[in-house]
Amino acid sequence: MIATLVEGKALAETVAASVVAGVGVTVVFSVAIWGVARFADLSRAERPLAAAGALGLGALALAATVASVVLGIIVMTS
Repeated sequence: MIATLVEGKALAETVAASVVAGVGVTVVFSVAIWGVARFADLSRAERPLAAAGALGLGALALAATVASVVLGIIVMTS
């Protein structure tokens, strides 16, 4: 008999979850950077409403990034 050293299904689920989480957090943080950069551009162009929208999007994306990191730490420690 061959002993099972690695659970293939569990390993595949872990790899898939880490890829989704890694790409997802990267994309959301990129949106945060884009929102802040767009805010700076629009502020210089004297477009306050559009600048506020970009800043709001950037802040929301930054909050989502922080929340995902905190959630990841909670999942790892439980």
